[in-house]
Order: sequence, then C-alpha cells, then structure tokens
Amino acid sequence: MLTDAALQNLRPRSKIYKMTDRDGMYVVVATSGAITFRYDYRMHGRRETLTIGRYGRTGISLKLAREKCLDARRLVEQGVSPAHEKQRDKRRLLEAKSFGEFAEKWFKDAPMADSTRAMRRSVFDRDLTPFKSRLLKEIEPGDLRAMCAKVVDRGAPATALHVRDIVKQVYGFAILHGEKIANPADEVGPASIARFVIRDRALTPAEIRLAFGQLEQIPTLPTIRLGLKIILLTMVRKSELMDAVWDEVDFEKAVWSIPAARMKRSKAHNVYLSRQSLDIFIALKTCAGNSRYVLPSRYDADAPMSRATFNRITTAMAARAQEAGLPLEPFTVHDLRRTGSTLLNEVGFNGDWIEKCLAHESGRSSRGVYNKAEYEQQRRHMLQEWADMVEAWISGRPHTVTLTPPALAMGPLSVAV
Repeated sequence: MLTDAALQNLRPRSKIYKMTDRDGMYVVVATSGAITFRYDYRMHGRRETLTIGRYGRTGISLKLAREKCLDARRLVEQGVSPAHEKQRDKRRLLEAKSFGEFAEKWFKDAPMADSTRAMRRSVFDRDLTPFKSRLLKEIEPGDLRAMCAKVVDRGAPATALHVRDIVKQVYGFAILHGEKIANPADEVGPASIARFVIRDRALTPAEIRLAFGQLEQIPTLPTIRLGLKIILLTMVRKSELMDAVWDEVDFEKAVWSIPAARMKRSKAHNVYLSRQSLDIFIALKTCAGNSRYVLPSRYDADAPMSRATFNRITTAMAARAQEAGLPLEPFTVHDLRRTGSTLLNEVGFNGDWIEKCLAHESGRSSRGVYNKAEYEQQRRHMLQEWADMVEAWISGRPHTVTLTPPALAMGPLSVAV
C-alpha cells in the first residue's frame, strides 16, 4: 500500500513504470517524473482504465485519489463505466457557459472543508444571484467591483472579500477545464475592497465581570447567555459550539468529544468539562428538548442556532456598558477564546496544556501524531481552575489558583488572582 512518503520518493526512470496501491488503484510514473493515479477494471468483458488524477500540490492527494477510486468501483458494480462517465462530465462541463452552471460544478468538485463549502454557498446564494445567469464573458471587473462595493456598503466587508474570492475560484475552475476567458477577479485586488486591522483583544478580569454583568441585563434567550459563558470556560471556537450535537457530550465522564470533521485542523479534540461547564450543559440539555443540537435554532429544532446570534449579543453588551459609562471596549466572540489563553498564560499555567485546550498542534512537537487525550489530567485541573477564576471575577471575590494538579506535584504551586 502506498504512502505519501513513498510517493514523494518515487523517481523517474528511463521507462514508464507502475506502483500498486489498494482497491485496484495504482500509480504510473512517467519519464518526466509526473505521477498519475489510475484504476483498471473490466466492463462487459472489456478492459478499461480510468485516469483518476495527477498526484502533487497542483493535483490531488493520495487520500482523495482513494476516495475517487472507491467511487469508481461502486459505478462498476452498478454496471456504469467510470471512464465513460468522466468523459460525459467533461462534455457537460464544456457545454455549460453560464457563471451559475460553472459555480455549481465548482461547488460539487472543488476540494474544501464542509464548513467552508457551506459558508461559500451561503455567500453565493445571497450575494451572487445577479451573476448566476450571465455568461462568463459577460462579467467584467467593473461588475465585480460594483458587487463588492454594494456588500461593503451594507457593513459586511469580510463577505465582500468572499464574493471576490468565489468569483476568482469559479473562473479559475472554468479556465482549468478549457474555457478561454479572462478572470475578472484578477483585476479586483482584495485591498481595493476592504482592509482589516488585525485584532489582538483579550478581556481583563475586570472586563469579564463587566461583560457578564451586562449580559444579564440584555433581553435574550437563556441559552445564548449560557452559550457565551461556555465559550469563555472551554475556549472552543464559535463554530465548534454552534454545530455541537448531544451525541458528543458524555455527562458521566464530563467530556465533550468534538469529531475531526468539525475541527479546524481536522483532528478530533476532547474538551474536559469543569463543574461549571457541566452544569451549563445540563441546563442547555433541559432547554434543547428533543433537538439533537446543543444550541438549536429558535425557529427550527432540527437546525443549529444562527452563527450571527452571539456577535449581536457581544456588540449589545459593549454598547450597553458604554451607555452607562462603564469601561468595556467592544469585543468579539473569538476574543473570549483569546481571553482564556492570555489570562491562563499570565497566571503561569503550562503553555503546552493551554495549546492543547485550544486544539493547537505545537510546531515544537517531535511527534507527527496528535494525541487528543494528551495532558488529560492537567487539562482537567487547569480548566476547573479557570472556571473557578472566572466565577470569582464575576462575583467579585478573591481566588487562589493551584497551577499544578496536586497528584503530579511535590507540593501545589499556588498564586492569588
């Protein structure tokens, strides 16, 4: 069976040669050094070969090639020739001339994370509808620039950048498949659409007390208040909480296991729950009813809460504080995650424990395999101390932090915060 390391070490010879993989797939190494995945099969008594794709940075990965090979095997079992079907797809693609048709093919075939595909689909359906029925040659740089400006004017500069990016990639896809057309996005630079100031915002303990004091005064659902606190206590990303389902939460072991498919780095992650976090999950379970989602939509129990909900509330928290003359600058949901990291580092907790809680894979690690349970005892201890710290700050009472789990230390190292 092939590996990426083996593929990267293949060298051209004076003649073309093959290396086998699994499920009938193999690679052909050309005299030029090009490595191509292929699959041989028999169809109605004749032998056929499907060229799956070229390996490499500009081609496809070994993992994707194997998935395409399995898809081809299923077609063969159904009596359909995958090689002929590929040719039909190419013909259909070349016959499609509208931006919308090429966009649909791009959404279907382009490699991207499911969450990215869903986000881009949302932007496409909402903001690129006027382009859908236009021929590729009918969309000019000025049209795209005007479309992006319209999105910026409604206060969504980040979305405008995604509009430009989607157009650029759809045209790139069309050009790759034989269209002789200029890409209008090449003449619309990202800097001409919007500029962003890099944020490095972390709340202080005093701001945490102010923020959650204001949260209690804002008219909103109890689940939203609980959700914001969970993000602060667990330091998960907003998307990781918004799409969470109850099957991921083990109440008996006090652990929330997020599968690889939902993680930014595609690696499974355990979130060890403090007493406070576990109580919040119990409250959320009570509110969720029969929904599979931890935070279901207010209007559809079979869908997660809107991703914009938390942002609206954090904006309202800061605005309400400023109206009252309180020193709370605006902050985002992501700033809560950064707050946990910053303050835990300032108190003196082990940086590796913090990085594991954030689901960051340290570049200093010599191990190539990420262990999702690494530092479990230390992380459980640290997250409980963090929850106790936050609770103390919100209530305005002092708290002494133990930096090392007593079971692992000669004597607990403590610090008052």
